[in-house]
Amino acid sequence: MRHALVLAAALAAAQAWAGGDAQRGQQAYEAQCGGCHSVEFDRIGPRHAGIMGRRAGSVPGFAYSPALRNSGLVWDAALLERWLANPEALVPGQRMGYQLEDAQLRADIIAYLATLVSRRP
Repeated sequence: MRHALVLAAALAAAQAWAGGDAQRGQQAYEAQCGGCHSVEFDRIGPRHAGIMGRRAGSVPGFAYSPALRNSGLVWDAALLERWLANPEALVPGQRMGYQLEDAQLRADIIAYLATLVSRRP
């Protein structure tokens, strides 16, 4: 039951995010983010399932930069927008060397991320 409620909330958040389209976002995620990230597994970057509402730098076992780990940020759509637009401006000293200039791609990817629920404990 809890997972159903979390999924319903995530879907509502995805639909509400600034004109983002989760289906387009999944394709954009795979093309733009998939080289370093996965939904369910850590790669060069941490996994993204369950990112909404998660404290930045908190995936167990992932080696974050001290800057991100100690940032105190909690991911939501507005914060992800700022992060994807310019991670270094948001958290100086972080390690993600990529930014997404296209606002619509950011909105689509954020809408997709909002649909992801972690299946891990």
